[in-house]
Amino acid sequence: MFTKSIRWRMQLWLAFLLACILSGFGITAYQLHRTNQFSQIDEELERRVAALGGDVRRLPPFGLPPGRPPFDLERTTNADAFGFGEPPGHHPPDGGPGPGSRPPRRPGRDSKMLRGWPDDLWESREIRLSARTFSLFDQTETNDFYFAIWSRGGTLLRHSTNAPAGLPLPAREEADTRVHTRMRDANREAFQFTEIGDCVLAGRSIAADVQALRRYAWLLAAVGGAVLALGCGGGWLLASRALRPVEEISAAASRISAGNLSERINVTDTDNELGRLAGVLNSTFARLEAAFAQQKQFTADASHELRTPIAVLISEAQTALARERSAAEYRGTVEGCLETAQQMRRLTQSLLELARYDAGQEPIERRPVDLAEHARACVELIGPLARARGVQIHCDLALVEILGDADRLDQVLTNLLANAVHHNKDHGEVQVATRAQQGFAVVTVADTGPGISADDLPHVFERFYRADKSRARADERSGLGLAICKAIVDAHGGTIEVSSQPGAGATFVVQLPR
Repeated sequence: MFTKSIRWRMQLWLAFLLACILSGFGITAYQLHRTNQFSQIDEELERRVAALGGDVRRLPPFGLPPGRPPFDLERTTNADAFGFGEPPGHHPPDGGPGPGSRPPRRPGRDSKMLRGWPDDLWESREIRLSARTFSLFDQTETNDFYFAIWSRGGTLLRHSTNAPAGLPLPAREEADTRVHTRMRDANREAFQFTEIGDCVLAGRSIAADVQALRRYAWLLAAVGGAVLALGCGGGWLLASRALRPVEEISAAASRISAGNLSERINVTDTDNELGRLAGVLNSTFARLEAAFAQQKQFTADASHELRTPIAVLISEAQTALARERSAAEYRGTVEGCLETAQQMRRLTQSLLELARYDAGQEPIERRPVDLAEHARACVELIGPLARARGVQIHCDLALVEILGDADRLDQVLTNLLANAVHHNKDHGEVQVATRAQQGFAVVTVADTGPGISADDLPHVFERFYRADKSRARADERSGLGLAICKAIVDAHGGTIEVSSQPGAGATFVVQLPR
């Protein structure tokens, strides 16, 4: 299923993140644009409400029917009866205005004076707008702002010709003179109640603004969709490029599992994580190929080595059964078969030992070991073989101790000394030395034999490898001695190396951590 694909999971996650980010950005941009748009509309409406409120608050005689006492103040001698001027008989000091004169208007006091008007005149008064206020509602210029003015009794005193029909009077909270806004259908309206209860309202249709906001929203959606598509396409290409090495690794692993061990991953960029992974896998495949090749060679060599003693056993048994023989002849046949069986036993033990070292199952004890003392004991053990060939063994053994398995280390020393004697010339010499060097215990075994050729030198520690193949069968050596030595030294965390010059003998150097 596609949801199990890493590429599709990455793609879906990227699409989800992009969708969230673009949605958040689009909603925020739309809300900011909408808020800014309505703020501008509200500012325009509040400016018009303020102008209407200023005109409504003006005092008579402006806006009252002329010639109707006592509102014709030019003919009224007692202006204070209606809230204007001073009481009769009042003479202001310093030659100020006398009775019946009109003092300067004071808006705060004027609103209080208007409360004493008769209700019928209050509800039927005429509202006149100043030229400045009228220009704010000039349909030839704005074509969308309208106004309405109500008295404190709810009578519609004046409205613009483009005001909607049935315009309702806003509800008022007691003594609230702040400017409020409201939405009514497709109209945005601002209104204010004056101190004496009149209501002024300015509004405009916002249908065009709503359409513009919808177009802006569709534009944001289109841009967001394009960005989302572009981001998903780029993410798909990036994911494909990033996962291409993984597909190559998978394909190479499949071919290797099918048996093509020489297959390798094509590494073009080794600096990134996948390149380094491919390099590690290539090295692993190389070791795997080498292990299979070694196992194949080991199996072939083991089969070849076991085939000879088995053939000898079969031949001896067939010869003994071919005719009647004497007891001495039967005894000789049995002794030959026993010797061949002993050779097979030694070979199988060596193979089993190597297999355990390969699997890491061969136990290694860690105890203090004096290499000089053990080297001296091994020299005494090989002494009869050396004397039989006239080989002299010289020792330079310095005291050096390590933590290791004494029996396994004796096996290494014995094998190296036996090889030095076997591959030496008659009346040759063997040099054995132990010393401490830079935190390591070093054991050196050198002989004066014919040496090892440059072609054979890299293979001396391989299993069943014999440099002198002509003498291999004669001395009954299996070719596993040096391979076992290397396995033991590796298990101790050390190294074993060989150097040789043809005709000048060979030198084996073992280094073990102290």
